[in-house]
Amino acid sequence: MAMTETSREVGVVLRRRSIDNPWIDHLWSPLMILDEVPAAAPWTVLSTAADATIYYAGAASIDLFSSDTANYRDNLADGEPRIWVALRRQDGGSELELTRITADPTEGEAVFESGCDVIGTVPMPPGVASWIAAFVDEFHVERAFHKRKRDETSEDRKRKASEGPTDRRKDGA
Repeated sequence: MAMTETSREVGVVLRRRSIDNPWIDHLWSPLMILDEVPAAAPWTVLSTAADATIYYAGAASIDLFSSDTANYRDNLADGEPRIWVALRRQDGGSELELTRITADPTEGEAVFESGCDVIGTVPMPPGVASWIAAFVDEFHVERAFHKRKRDETSEDRKRKASEGPTDRRKDGA
């Protein structure tokens, strides 16, 4: 069966929050995903408060693959489906670029471990959740779990040889 793939562009909103820390003066965090990409230019300031600034960071693509439908289904069934957002500093500077957004919890965990500079989860918008649910409904195929039998090692062979035949009866017959 061929793998099916689809994508959808969404908008990403970030928060830059001032903090009291001797090593850094602010923290970035994903704030929300927008169902649609707005007409605003990337890095447009949406609001400013005393300790935080909200930015429209730009458009990003959520990619879905038919091979990952079980992961999307699990995310949707969680009750509070999430989107993972990852950003990286450009050339070690202070400017950030969107590197990845995903609805796959397994991929999201891998992104957490990849060393991105800013990563977080945000609630999945209802429109995106409906789009993903329709994709899962159309392409999900339940796969049977087959437990792999462990290969016999030299230690296993030695143990079997020292135990002798295994079909001895207690009655001595």
